[in-house]
Amino acid sequence: MTTFRMSIIAGAMLVAGVAQAADVTTISGAGATFPYPIYSKWAEAYNKATGVKLNYQSIGSGGGVKQFTAKTVDFGASDDALKPDKLEELNATQFPAVMGAIVPVVNITGVAANQLKLDPATLVDIYMGKITKWNDPKIAALNPGVTLPEKLITVVRRSDGSGTTANYTNYLAKVSPEWKEKVGEGKAVNWPVGLGGKGNEGVASYVKQIDGSIGYVEYAYAKQNKLATVQMKNSAGQFVTVSAASTAAAAASADWKGAKDFYLFLTDAPGAASWPIAAQTNILVYKEPENCAQTEAVLKFFDWSWKNGAKMAEELEYVPLPKELVALIEESLKENVKCEGVAAALK
Repeated sequence: MTTFRMSIIAGAMLVAGVAQAADVTTISGAGATFPYPIYSKWAEAYNKATGVKLNYQSIGSGGGVKQFTAKTVDFGASDDALKPDKLEELNATQFPAVMGAIVPVVNITGVAANQLKLDPATLVDIYMGKITKWNDPKIAALNPGVTLPEKLITVVRRSDGSGTTANYTNYLAKVSPEWKEKVGEGKAVNWPVGLGGKGNEGVASYVKQIDGSIGYVEYAYAKQNKLATVQMKNSAGQFVTVSAASTAAAAASADWKGAKDFYLFLTDAPGAASWPIAAQTNILVYKEPENCAQTEAVLKFFDWSWKNGAKMAEELEYVPLPKELVALIEESLKENVKCEGVAAALK
């Protein structure tokens, strides 16, 4: 298991308006690998700005939820938003931290980044194991003029409980009744075919190494590993290239006000410019935390990051939360997170 750790520093906290006896010096979290690159960047900047430490374990959404429910970390992180009834059971709340894109990535000799076009049906057939070679007529029909090798396709997917997988399979289930019925969606599914990689890091590594492979990762991992992304046909019938702009176009369609506990998927969004597999990553905190100072330090970190880290997010091709959504989140947190009966301090 690959574990990544980051550092941040938090200043003096106020609980119920009373200064804590000791400053919070470290906050801890665990979960999604999807946002690790931006959390790492925010952590470094926050450390310099406030003087403190964030210890974040990038172990996958499933592992993050487990550590959160075991109360071994101050916050959990999951790309797979928890359903409202599960949050109620845990006496917890969640909020999105940042948005990004999940992208199919390929390693095909002679095929450049964004040269290959795929539509939903073809992508599903590849992951169902029905299309097994790159020169299959269905792929060739979408790619006139592209030389496709008669090479077996190596399908790469996640081996761990993954929010990236939850969003990816949510998309496949939306566009394919067969996938929905036979495979379904979630952090872990019974994959028809494929080689399993641990985390976004593991999938990226396998795709980078194996000629003829296809996998799915958060866009920042594709860029960092110089992996070839593909064009995807979206719900409007347009082939689009992944970018911060096409991800933002998908995110713009989200009805956050109508989403109870911010439970929402951004996949298969409407709009000619929308990337079809966009996602938000979420943070979990308890409504009545055992250690209020630690939870308040978590909320202050994310509040600082939203207000100071937009450019950092954009540099890594994430989509910062719009101000309107940040306002909704802060309103929700003030209503839901209580320290000794008083709304937790966010700033």
